[in-house]
Amino acid sequence: MLEVILDTETTGLSTLEKHRIVEIACVELNNQIATDKVFHTYINPQRSISKDAYNIHGYSDDFLSNKKTFSEISEEFLNFIKDKKIVIHNASFDLSFINYELRLINQKPIDIKNVVDTLEIARTKYPGSPNSLDALCKRFSIDNSKREKHSALLDCNLLKEVYINLLDQKEMKLNLESSEVINTKFDFNERKNKRVLRKVIKVRDNELKLHEEYLHSQLPKNNY
Repeated sequence: MLEVILDTETTGLSTLEKHRIVEIACVELNNQIATDKVFHTYINPQRSISKDAYNIHGYSDDFLSNKKTFSEISEEFLNFIKDKKIVIHNASFDLSFINYELRLINQKPIDIKNVVDTLEIARTKYPGSPNSLDALCKRFSIDNSKREKHSALLDCNLLKEVYINLLDQKEMKLNLESSEVINTKFDFNERKNKRVLRKVIKVRDNELKLHEEYLHSQLPKNNY
């Protein structure tokens, strides 16, 4: 199964204030194993970066001024994620910005049904515990020492490791209802509750006589 780990960085915290995406990164997985396919780009948001956002990722207006706009990278981006499950940490945030950008260029928004939110998985598995990306890296002993600033590509690679660990921590379940093979060899309760019937074969007289003659001929008299 093909999946895409996805992360974004933005100019601010809300699309209601018309904040935009400044970086998108995607890392492809095939059956939870990373392939060599990566999508990563910086984006000119065509507006200023808020101070809070700059403190988080460090991308300045000047740095982003010569980058492509979202409309210019949208086709490549949509082709990369097409027909793949999308894995995001705190999906409601990133998805709101991606769908806002898509609406601005009259493209169909991404359906939440195609998205796996690792934050929701972590909250279910570890209720009451810190479940930020940094906290989960610490829980799973994943090295995040390079994460001095947020970076979509770096965060994708960290989330890839977190996601795999979250899946590995799932409890294995046996589908006993669908099992059609029943091994009663060690079913002691069944043996106790059921009478075991055995067929008794009676030895005929001539067979018994032949057996005795064999014993006389083959065994020393002191052993017979």
